[in-house]
Amino acid sequence: MKRRQFIAALGAATAVWSRRARAQQATPLVGFLNSASPNTYRFNADSFREGLAKAGFVEGRNVRIEERWAHGDYDALPALAAELIGIGVTVIAATGDARAAQNASSTVPVVFTIGGDPVRFGLVKAIHRPGGHVTGVLFNQNVLAAKRVELLREIAPNISRVALLMNPNNPNVNVEQADAESGAKKLGLETLTVNARNAAEMDAAFEHLLGAKADALITATDPIPLDQREQIASFTLRHKLPAASFVRQFASAGGLLSYGPSISWMYRQAGGYVGQILKGTKPAEMPVLQPTQFEFVINLKTAHGLGLRVPEKLLALADEVIE
Repeated sequence: MKRRQFIAALGAATAVWSRRARAQQATPLVGFLNSASPNTYRFNADSFREGLAKAGFVEGRNVRIEERWAHGDYDALPALAAELIGIGVTVIAATGDARAAQNASSTVPVVFTIGGDPVRFGLVKAIHRPGGHVTGVLFNQNVLAAKRVELLREIAPNISRVALLMNPNNPNVNVEQADAESGAKKLGLETLTVNARNAAEMDAAFEHLLGAKADALITATDPIPLDQREQIASFTLRHKLPAASFVRQFASAGGLLSYGPSISWMYRQAGGYVGQILKGTKPAEMPVLQPTQFEFVINLKTAHGLGLRVPEKLLALADEVIE
């Protein structure tokens, strides 16, 4: 190649690279921060992308997404949030404990998904007018642990001691535990709490509840037990323990029942809110979204495996019956 041709080709390549670089810089970068792991929580990340696309932002076309996963370690979230800020994200979708993202920057908007009261946790000043750089989606304003105990008792009337599988690192743990204990007490049931901060502690929690002769299980509203739903469902079926959780994915994995809002709905809404922020809406003026519908799912196959007969009235009330 002659020198003149080489210079022309080099100039053309440089121009193309420059245009691509400018386009990439102009494309907003969204951070997705999650306390669970991508192996078992991918369905929620997919729902988030669906909501973002519905708002007009499609990954690879007009938005980029950087994911960071804590793999069940809440203590890793601050460093991961700081990493997202360091690479220049425009907004962070923080799912799990959003305080790490909130504290990582005072200006980068944060859209949370949370299972507890965001006002009490200091994420927003008020539900209807957050007032800062943080807003999001509230999984459930009212704790439903007592309701899950009630449903479990209706299907398994002979239970007497319920184990509460909790993550002590969850900011909402004390409220949810108290609600479950209150609901159990009204029904004359004993409770015991077993803790698992991550997947590595799950087996020890199982051994604890077996040693304490628990005959039923309620899982916390937390990403960690949801992340380990197949392990939990397998354990409870193997040891003939009726178990209840907060989302349908637990029942789909083999748990006896679930009751709560749709977590997929929650992540889609978070994606939509991120889209609104990318269009210029201020988080301070975006009210925290709350679910209006709850899903009650019964795994009838699991009930049969546990030797339980589900009352007809509950089957009629269920939004989904897995057979």
